[in-house]
Amino acid sequence: MKILVLNCGSSSLKYQLFNMDDESVMAKGLVEKIGLSDSILTHQPANQDKVKIETSIPEHGVAIELVVKALLDEKHGVIKDMKEIDAVGHRTIHGGTSFTESCIITDDVIAEMERLVDLAPLHNPPSILGIRACQDKMPGIPMVGVFDTAFHQTMDAAHYLYGLPYEYYEKYQMRRFGFHGTSHRFVSIRCRELLGNPEHSKIITCHLGNGSSIAAIVDGKVIDTSMGYTPLEGLVMGTRCGDLDPAILPFLMRKEGLDADALDAVINKKSGLLGISGVSSDMRDIEAAAADGNERAQVAMEIFRKTVIHYIGAYAAEMNGVDAILFTAGIGENDIANRAAICENLSYLGVEFDKEANDCRGKEVMISTPNSKVKVFVIPTNEELMIARDTAALVK
Repeated sequence: MKILVLNCGSSSLKYQLFNMDDESVMAKGLVEKIGLSDSILTHQPANQDKVKIETSIPEHGVAIELVVKALLDEKHGVIKDMKEIDAVGHRTIHGGTSFTESCIITDDVIAEMERLVDLAPLHNPPSILGIRACQDKMPGIPMVGVFDTAFHQTMDAAHYLYGLPYEYYEKYQMRRFGFHGTSHRFVSIRCRELLGNPEHSKIITCHLGNGSSIAAIVDGKVIDTSMGYTPLEGLVMGTRCGDLDPAILPFLMRKEGLDADALDAVINKKSGLLGISGVSSDMRDIEAAAADGNERAQVAMEIFRKTVIHYIGAYAAEMNGVDAILFTAGIGENDIANRAAICENLSYLGVEFDKEANDCRGKEVMISTPNSKVKVFVIPTNEELMIARDTAALVK
């Protein structure tokens, strides 16, 4: 079975074609700058060099056409006929409370995604565009939506409700949804495998990147997660402020003369590691500046670590213990220093940190000692493979 996985942004389209017989990637690629004059498709068949195609790509339908042509191309294609593609899996960000698991995409599903646009105005519209473009260019091929919010819908009301008038929950679904669910699900499944697939498990998953979130997972189900109604809540991130005293917001609006849109730009795009350090939103740049003596960069790094440690401690308390803690995503998989600084503050939980094992990037490894009461792992995430697995299971 061959599954094409698509991740549509407002001006981009990522794709991977999987052979599910062995879960290998046959080809992958990226379409950038859709709608702009300098659009480009970068296509890479397995074990071959990248192919770059610069052409006009005015909208997502044309992008899908180009992807199909690249997959079928005589020189760098990997299939001979579109009929070889059994299904398409779409990364769909926000499913609200309507979608608690992945599903076959129908007209009713698209209509519900459109109804939920207010909850994800930057993410749901591109997803819908990509789905409609695929329906037009690949008629008859079944499609599946895999929602980033779905994995977190096992939280109970005590964990997802805010301390606001209940009517706002009823009117606007104002509650904690959580994000990065596909990643948290993939790595937590793998973590349970590494633990020997116990019947009961308590796992804390740390998805740390430019956007970061942490989840508490008991017996495979999320009981709490750090991101909330939007991806803004929780950890200090690349450009997002994370947890904040809400009284600061109207204060800033009055003092700085900001309207709602301007304030939204401040807390989503100008804050976090970028806002604190004044250097960059990229942890690598911040670490380099900190090493050169930049005090604000040093503080930004410490704040990031502190918030991760804070959530790990909170979730260990909520679950009344923890069996395993894992790191994933860009910072989690590759940042040796940050992992070490965080783990060295977890000895009270029974973590015995292995510095030598931690000296690695981008590979699966246990970074706690064999005798550690709480196991700590680095597990590279693979959201695309998770989407492909869900898609294959549903269309079978």
